[in-house]
Amino acid sequence: MDNDADQQHLAEANPGYASGQLAKALRTAHTHQDPDTRRRAQEKGRAWRAVLAGMASGLLSVGSRTPVAGLPAWVTPQVVRGGFASGEAAAGGPLRPYETEVARQAGIPAERRALFAYWLSEDGLRHLYDLLDSGRYEVTVPEEAALLTVAWLARAGETDAALDLVEELVPFADRLRFTPAPADRPAPDAAAVHRRTVGDARHDLGRRRPGEAVETQREALAVWQPFGDELLAHWLETAEDGRVLTRTPDAAWHERSAALLRRYRDLARRHTRCTKHLNPKQNLAILRGALEESVAGRPLDARRLGLLRHAVTSMVRRRGLPGSPGLTALRREQAAQAALPSHHALAQLVLRRLSGLPPEEGVTEVGPLVAEVSEEEARETGLPAGAAIPRALRRPVETALSATLGTLVERGVVPSSEVLAELVPQLVAVTTAQAYPDDSLRTLAAAHYRAFRNRRSLLLLNLERQVRTEELPWVKAVAGWRAGGEADEVSALALRQLGELAVQAFPGTILPNPLVRELSVLARQADLGAPLVEELAADIFMGTFTPKFLVAARIAAELLGGGSLYERYYAIDYRAVRNLAILEAGEAQLRTVRPRTSPRFAQLCAERAGASSARSRWGSGSVAANGTVIEQAQILTTHNLATLVHRVGISPASGWEDLALRSFDTVCRLTARVHGNPRPLATIKDTAYAWRQMLFHLSLCTPREQSRTLDRLTEETARRPGHVVTRLAPALTGLRQTAEGGSADEGEGRRLLGWTTDGHWMRRETPGATATR
Repeated sequence: MDNDADQQHLAEANPGYASGQLAKALRTAHTHQDPDTRRRAQEKGRAWRAVLAGMASGLLSVGSRTPVAGLPAWVTPQVVRGGFASGEAAAGGPLRPYETEVARQAGIPAERRALFAYWLSEDGLRHLYDLLDSGRYEVTVPEEAALLTVAWLARAGETDAALDLVEELVPFADRLRFTPAPADRPAPDAAAVHRRTVGDARHDLGRRRPGEAVETQREALAVWQPFGDELLAHWLETAEDGRVLTRTPDAAWHERSAALLRRYRDLARRHTRCTKHLNPKQNLAILRGALEESVAGRPLDARRLGLLRHAVTSMVRRRGLPGSPGLTALRREQAAQAALPSHHALAQLVLRRLSGLPPEEGVTEVGPLVAEVSEEEARETGLPAGAAIPRALRRPVETALSATLGTLVERGVVPSSEVLAELVPQLVAVTTAQAYPDDSLRTLAAAHYRAFRNRRSLLLLNLERQVRTEELPWVKAVAGWRAGGEADEVSALALRQLGELAVQAFPGTILPNPLVRELSVLARQADLGAPLVEELAADIFMGTFTPKFLVAARIAAELLGGGSLYERYYAIDYRAVRNLAILEAGEAQLRTVRPRTSPRFAQLCAERAGASSARSRWGSGSVAANGTVIEQAQILTTHNLATLVHRVGISPASGWEDLALRSFDTVCRLTARVHGNPRPLATIKDTAYAWRQMLFHLSLCTPREQSRTLDRLTEETARRPGHVVTRLAPALTGLRQTAEGGSADEGEGRRLLGWTTDGHWMRRETPGATATR
């Protein structure tokens, strides 16, 4: 990830934050009820103790791209919450089982330096060649790809490159592992991606236990309600005019009474979930208790007889007479409900269906795994044939679907741009690897990229930048084998498709930083000159922007300059922005060192944010003031939308008018959450971001489409709750005034921004009457 997005709060770069995290971990480790949670907390506690010890001893340099003394930037550090390095290397620690086994088979000491020497021997290289050819290995940290790269270079005749790489690795041969663990099967084809694996689905389903409340209700319906009907009918045999024991029971009645009591005791022994029948105040217990007295030959006293008659009367009144059509129909319906299979039993069936699939892969076809119970399965399991798998059990399987990203978005498996960002590295890994002509090197490059994307971001300060994959020694060693031309076209196509998918699927949401990172990789490979910028954190903003922000603003000026609705609404002079970018680019060419910041762009954003923000508050630690400056950068650059349209060439199939309307739907949903919210500022910020997305899409519409959409926005707002209508009225007025040639911030109109150093007008219940500018 690029530098700006990865910086953390400056206050976190001190022992106080680490001490607080250690205390939290220790508290959880000693008090949490779940043993797994306690174990994980203990591990976190050990990591935080290492952080504190490293900071105290000088081993750790917080905020640097080389935070651990003696380890170069390319070594993957163990990183804990907040971006702190623990002082350990992710590829270090005790030998893994596969390393121990290799040492045993090779007859060498079980230590990493001996293993390193073995891999470079004739036997070791043959072993590495076999791994390369089979693809049956799993790279979990980037370093594990290093010696496979050495082997590939040696076999390709690149002896000097192989030796140079070995020379760079040797100083760390005693503490880092440079080979991957073998796997049972090659890595799956990542053209299709999955959010979760078969193993994840099995884990979720395996945690299903019989629901105590559900099973108790099932027992009550299937056992105790019918038995209560039998007792009621038995007592009614002694009744005249609805009053029991007005007729003297005969011997046969007493025999049936004894049989009912024997059956009761058997039922109570076998069915123990429902205990209402044991409650002496319950009707069933009253009927059964009176029956026991009668069977024992003891006459009922007046109190017990009164309770019995009251219980019988109330049961008949509530249920109806045993055998009556109404009660018979009710019991039939209850019996059918009780006979439905439990979720636990159905979960076991789905687990059985999943058992033959590779646990580390996704599901290629969901339908057969969540189909109704078949006749054969019914015979084997006792479940009723045709029983449907409930949604709660289908969902774990559906989220493991392996398909194209578009399909996953369409089916709701990818519900947000954040989840999309989690899956994109799988595709970018394959796309990146396409640049290498050799099959085994492509497989290795894809496996390495996936592992590299699991590398956690460090806390970085002073515009430091996270390590990129192309900086790693083994990646640089094979850089000369990367082909351009067709590979660049593949990257450009992937970038365009992913950009269209993200913008079209989530039109009211800005691109999250992890997704920006992946798209930036493709943009660099495609050499499109398409700078993608991150969302910056207001609490650590230092008042500076990297030069790519001004380049992105210039691209936006090329697309939206000349009087677009977007330019007029936000009162941007895009001609001046273009001139500023041209001037700064010319100055940069005259420098011998590439500039790290764009002071002109920073000053422009500060001035647009307001004089108070630009001078007295900007950079003074005010988060709100910083936020106003950052938001102006987002407005000027359109936060990547213009770059994706103008340089990458995205063109969503649904059209810009559709995206504008769907963005406005997000605006309305977010505005609804402001009502009654004691802390609404984060929601207001997201509302303003969605509003900006809408304006961008609307600005790419034709004048006729713009006019039609503005009318539809008014109609759509009218269908919303009154508090939404009231809050959005100033923004809609400002938008219409802009469309008619005026200013958004005149009269009753207001320009909708997310950040302010004063009270935001959207917080007020009647913003149109009391808004401040």
